[in-house]
Amino acid sequence: MTADERSVLQQLDRIVRSKQVRAQILPIVERVRAELARKQDALMAWEPIALTLFGDALPAAIRSGWVFILRAGANTGAERHPNSHQRMMSFEGTGNMQTAAESASGSARAPSDIVWQSHVLVSDTEASLEQRWISIPQNVWHRPVIAKGSDWVVVSFHTVPAKQLIEERPPDNAAGAMKRMLYLAPD
Repeated sequence: MTADERSVLQQLDRIVRSKQVRAQILPIVERVRAELARKQDALMAWEPIALTLFGDALPAAIRSGWVFILRAGANTGAERHPNSHQRMMSFEGTGNMQTAAESASGSARAPSDIVWQSHVLVSDTEASLEQRWISIPQNVWHRPVIAKGSDWVVVSFHTVPAKQLIEERPPDNAAGAMKRMLYLAPD
């Protein structure tokens, strides 16, 4: 991790760990938890966080914040964000955010060819920054794998506004097209 990236994560960490911000995130977590409970077949649920909640404390590159809850025992599959750098922290629980290991050329590969690198993230405030946060550059394949014990709550920051965040998933077969979706429907 570069010194600049560490600085961004440290700044985000201070913000999210503040009592005032945590108190405002907790009701969002409860709404997302209720949504996941209503959708028994869903692997995850999410809600954007209004950036006004953070005041003017966020780094300039951050354009959206999110709460995601990933269901216990889930592997949501490979995804990437072609238009955003993602920074994510474990807010409650533990999960394994696997990322594509660097290829010799540094180019993105098809998910079937990926060698996955594990990043087990915990929500213990005494754990190191690297044990609580992950930085996933634009276009890097990643997949969360959650143990069966409990759901995993994460807070995620992106470099695009909420309505512009694109998720790409691999096609169902070799001849298929990449699947794309927006996390929020446009107005």
